[in-house]
Amino acid sequence: MNVTRLDEAQLLRSAEELAELLADTVDGGASIGFLAPLDRDAAVACWKERADEVAAGRLAVWAAHDGRRTVGTVSLAFPAKPNSRHRAELVKLMVHREARGHGLGRGLLGTAEAAAAALGITLLHLDTETDSPAEHLYRTAGWTRAGVIPDYAADPAGVLRPTTLYYKHVSTGTPTR
Repeated sequence: MNVTRLDEAQLLRSAEELAELLADTVDGGASIGFLAPLDRDAAVACWKERADEVAAGRLAVWAAHDGRRTVGTVSLAFPAKPNSRHRAELVKLMVHREARGHGLGRGLLGTAEAAAAALGITLLHLDTETDSPAEHLYRTAGWTRAGVIPDYAADPAGVLRPTTLYYKHVSTGTPTR
């Protein structure tokens, strides 16, 4: 499996393929901000909008390829506030349904954690649907549960679900970004 950090141009060139992964993830029931069925044009637009964030240094995106297509992604969102430069939010960890169960999610999570530490990020945080397979991944990867917010977001079927907040200390270095 090849994992690559995407720059703005790569993200734009890959938007169609990334949209397929996003649609598969939503259709598979993952609560990542979209309702099913996900419109293809909306999925492509989502990735194209992220290119501006990547160019501005507010977002880092990694994509995993199996030789045929993109089968996973993970991103780190960096806050702009001066008092927040030590932390980042882990967002859009996605694994294609056909690639699940082989450690790709854990590998992408490790990629993001290592990259954050290399950037001097000392704290990562995320939110995920309570009782989801993703929550199990974070818990077993050493993330700390901070709490649950009831009815925080709708799942792909539109049903309001609780969200669990997690955090993880990843480095003791000085922020360098």
